[in-house]
Amino acid sequence: MATKMIHHDGVTIPTTRGGRGRPLVLCPGLNSTQADLHELTALLRHDYDVTTFDLRGHGLASASDRYSFDAFLSDLVAVLADLDLPTAPLLVGYSLGADLAVHYASERPDAIAGLVLIDGANPLPEPFITETDQAEFRALADELAQAAEQNKGTAHQVLLTAQHIHALNREIDVVRSAILDRYRKIDHPITMIMSTSIAGTEGRAPRHNRLWRTGVERLVRERPHTSTTWLDADHRLVFTHAPHIAETIRKLPGC
Repeated sequence: MATKMIHHDGVTIPTTRGGRGRPLVLCPGLNSTQADLHELTALLRHDYDVTTFDLRGHGLASASDRYSFDAFLSDLVAVLADLDLPTAPLLVGYSLGADLAVHYASERPDAIAGLVLIDGANPLPEPFITETDQAEFRALADELAQAAEQNKGTAHQVLLTAQHIHALNREIDVVRSAILDRYRKIDHPITMIMSTSIAGTEGRAPRHNRLWRTGVERLVRERPHTSTTWLDADHRLVFTHAPHIAETIRKLPGC
């Protein structure tokens, strides 16, 4: 396993590379680290040369005074620019990482071989977080920030505050409202692996789950050749269904 530190934009981004086969880059999401994705990574390395990394403020990456979609996108750009790969990689993103992957692919179409998007990058027809949802999502951000305290100083740590997390979730809503235009610039194969119950089952979850499916259906109407796999899971599917996800990726045409 090869590890490397990439320095850019005042932050240090750790990367880890290992495995055999075609190159694959795995981009984590908000509140997830490459250490969290260890099961999926290990499975993928049976068939791919896999590079993982941490976004700023996550895992072993350094903290930053700037947490925004564009800042995280710059981390992905820096990682891919630093890699010396024999061919363009399959780019896999989870949650926010999927949105970052779509934006990267739309701006650098020749730099990737295809996209696998895990429970993210959904072209939602309306925002997830309405005024009615504000309190619920603020409480969720508080829970995530409090839970992160026990991981301080480890490869699983997340340094973002509850305010950062809530602001980023609202920003992601805005990003997804316009992401369909990004998809129109991508000719590569796209595979989506999505949860049927992204928001679970309680409270306003039924609305969010319906909206999640509606967004994917919207994309498939726009891009009929988009491949979609639905898993009976919530947003933790990358942890609870890692073998299924790895097998889906392994069976992709040409992979």
